[in-house]
Amino acid sequence: MQFFVRSGKPENQKTDCAVIPWFDARSQQASFKALDKACGGVIAAAAKQGDLRSKPGQITMLTVPGKGPCRRILVAGSGKKKDYSRKVHRKATAAAAAAIAQTGAKSVISYLPVTSADQGQAIALDTVAAVEQSIYRFDSLKSKSHRQKKPALARFGIGLPDRSLQVTVRTTAQRAQTVAAGIRLAKDLGNMPSNVCTPRYLASVARRIANRSKKASARILGPAEMKRLGMGALLSVTAGANEPARLIVIQYRGAKAGSKPVVLVGKGITFDTGGISLKPGQGMDEMKFDMCGAASVLGTMQAVIDLGISRNVTAIVPTCVNMPDGKATNPGDIVTTMSGQTVEILNTDAEGRLILCDALTYARRFKPDTVIDVATLTGACVVALGPHVTGLMTENDSLAKRLLVAGEQAGDPAWRLPLMTEYGEGLASNFADFANVAGRDGGASIAASFLSRFTKDMRWAHLDIAGTAWKSGKEKGATGRPVGLLVQFLLDS
Repeated sequence: MQFFVRSGKPENQKTDCAVIPWFDARSQQASFKALDKACGGVIAAAAKQGDLRSKPGQITMLTVPGKGPCRRILVAGSGKKKDYSRKVHRKATAAAAAAIAQTGAKSVISYLPVTSADQGQAIALDTVAAVEQSIYRFDSLKSKSHRQKKPALARFGIGLPDRSLQVTVRTTAQRAQTVAAGIRLAKDLGNMPSNVCTPRYLASVARRIANRSKKASARILGPAEMKRLGMGALLSVTAGANEPARLIVIQYRGAKAGSKPVVLVGKGITFDTGGISLKPGQGMDEMKFDMCGAASVLGTMQAVIDLGISRNVTAIVPTCVNMPDGKATNPGDIVTTMSGQTVEILNTDAEGRLILCDALTYARRFKPDTVIDVATLTGACVVALGPHVTGLMTENDSLAKRLLVAGEQAGDPAWRLPLMTEYGEGLASNFADFANVAGRDGGASIAASFLSRFTKDMRWAHLDIAGTAWKSGKEKGATGRPVGLLVQFLLDS
């Protein structure tokens, strides 16, 4: 999709489809009277007949007769003008893009309101995100006869009231397209089945990402090297699998040598059966999404490289398959982590923290400024926050604030959950330094408390994306979150 910016009067802009807002008071539609006149009065006629709706997300497609400046006008419900917000804009734009994609329109100009430079940046970000979300398809593994017809829509314009906002909106839209490509990569990886998206496949993707720039390089560690490093926790998870584990490392050098990097660590369980602590069969197919932390980190690295961010950034992706087998780890087994600490594995389905703890220890060798791990870690986070916001846990208030602000700016919000020593008390073990699980209550914070034992003296934050990484039901599929949040954080750093 190509995004562009236009300024000037709507009645003078040639396009296949013009998108206009419809607020709940007709007196507020005056700015489109000239467009309506040029298009034969189709807007006024539809309004008179009661065909136009103001509720956000509701749309009406009007066909323009004759030789007007556009062939169609899509009227997008936009609520009350005084309450128009980013949320309303996203909803209206997404509904409009989805409807237009079902037509033969190749080019669109949206005149949903933009009134200031600050709002212009937000509108540009949200327009690109909403359009990309609406037209995204993952059907490459379907036979040709079952694939959806590719939309004709190829160009989406943002209409501005004057030229003064053009540079700001155009620059932001260009950046947003690069971020959207990273999100699309994360979605594609998440949506792939586990017989395609294996640890070795993720490693090949990492190499391709690193090859996009001379400033980037990739290194892939196999089981033998991980064993030499003492990654007993990570290797315990993959003990029952035929597919070999990988530790993926991408280094991007966007700043001067010696500048401490931000390290992103992404959980990459390409399929999670639960191991010996086997999951229920219902919905187990969705455990292919248990590598969405890895997918989001890889998508972020692609965006970072393509944007040429002036920051050193390192990605670490521990990736493997959690399977039950005669060689699989049993509940009660004790492993030694790379840090030297020992863990009693009471539940083999609490495997994400086991691969992350060794990856977090490995991150120390890069002398990081900040470490952020991203993981579909706990069902408890889904219970606490649902599918709307990512769970954020850190002991560093400044880092928490920066991540929360980045999430708001990117339209990819997070919510801070507590991380206190009390949550780790239930991890006590009679046989090892500590266990990998405790009670059910406060499970998201307990998991973060486990990870905090491997991040002492590091500026570290944990993002639990178990609720936001994918959708279930009719809209089943990966979301690509939190690529937007992470890229915005790195841009602001």
